Amino acid sequence: MHSHSENHEHPPKNLEYAFWLNAGFALVELAGGIATNSIAVLSDALHDFGDSIALGLAWYFQRLSGRKRDKTFSFGYKRFSVLGALINSLILLSGSCIILVEAIPRILHPQPVHATGMLLLAILGISVNGLAMIRLKTGNTQNEKVITIHFLEDVLGWVAVLLVSIILRFYDLPVLDPLLSVGITLFILVRLFGSLRQTFRILLQGTPDINRSEEIRKQLLTVPDINDIHDLHLWTMDGSYHVATIHLEVTKDLSLKETEILKARVRKELQALGIEHTTLEIELQGQDCVMNDC
Repeated sequence: MHSHSENHEHPPKNLEYAFWLNAGFALVELAGGIATNSIAVLSDALHDFGDSIALGLAWYFQRLSGRKRDKTFSFGYKRFSVLGALINSLILLSGSCIILVEAIPRILHPQPVHATGMLLLAILGISVNGLAMIRLKTGNTQNEKVITIHFLEDVLGWVAVLLVSIILRFYDLPVLDPLLSVGITLFILVRLFGSLRQTFRILLQGTPDINRSEEIRKQLLTVPDINDIHDLHLWTMDGSYHVATIHLEVTKDLSLKETEILKARVRKELQALGIEHTTLEIELQGQDCVMNDC
């Protein structure tokens, strides 16, 4: 299992790389969209400018999330990464709506496009966005996952533009251009809603996995001296760094040394399950707990 520090060592550099790559290509797209009169290319250029803003924010929030804890944020700044994911998702949602507004009228009133220029831009777009997506694919945080969706959209979009541009070189079907734009946007919106759902779950301190609590319970009950567990709370800071608080009910009165050994064993078991920060409280079997069933 990779440590938290290993998981977050490279993402800021990856985001910086993706930011400059995306911003530069957005300018190329804008010029290319105007030259080819393609709404699919222009809408992608608009979307990429939004992506550039999102990437800049993601880069900033990802760097901020790496700060150590202080008096203001006792768990550190990891949750800022999730804030970046939320802002990025909203930007992506807004850009998708703009694309739909621009593309739908062109379905009713198609305009001619420059197929050869679209073809060349598509090859360049697949290369640039594919490279950026590969660099970000290793990210674990919700922020990075949302950004990866941005680039997945662009790669799929340019593959579709490539196919349509080939068709348009042989057949006069300009309506394919706006139809393509709408189809890609609807596909990405479906993926975006899933990502937004996960982002809100993290912000509202939902469990990282609905089956994880029962899995933890079963695993800890195999540890000697533990009779039961209760008041289990499990949440995640950024989608990769998980936190838990647990009350352990033990079968006998343990010495201080035995208690520390037990806690070390429990933390090891939890780390194997992906829980990196744990707070434990020891109670004797039958002892009343005001937090029980909280």
